[in-house]
Amino acid sequence: MSRDADRRELLAALHQAGRENSNAAVMFHAAVGARMGLNMTEEKSLDLLEREGALTAGEIAARTGLAPASVSGLIDRLERKGFVRRVRDNDDGRRVIVEMNREHVASFGTLFAGFVDGLEALYASYTNEQLHVILDFLRRSAAIQREATGELTSQT
Repeated sequence: MSRDADRRELLAALHQAGRENSNAAVMFHAAVGARMGLNMTEEKSLDLLEREGALTAGEIAARTGLAPASVSGLIDRLERKGFVRRVRDNDDGRRVIVEMNREHVASFGTLFAGFVDGLEALYASYTNEQLHVILDFLRRSAAIQREATGELTSQT
């Protein structure tokens, strides 16, 4: 097989594996969300708050691409379900921030245990150099996906 044919085959396999990975991620998070009593947007918004810390409604809208009115409803639902709380900003009392109720969220930690253990075992099978390449790919592909999402959500 020629080098060009090898590359085409490899790129086709990467596209297929990427689609499979995306599908597996969506299905996993849908199952987790269902166990937590959350829809996909609510579950991923909690993930955002865990990664980035407390955010304003405007910051949540900017990072998710959701309309501000949708974010208000999202926060209302998450607050009613006990996952977040609105608090006044200590530096600017007019500003309201949304913070995660870590105790409530922690009660669902066992839902992720098997997945995390599996990933840790997978990571152990790679060298540090390979992990750097994988990390670079994941960060860069996530940036491409965020940009594509922004293009879709900014269209009217």
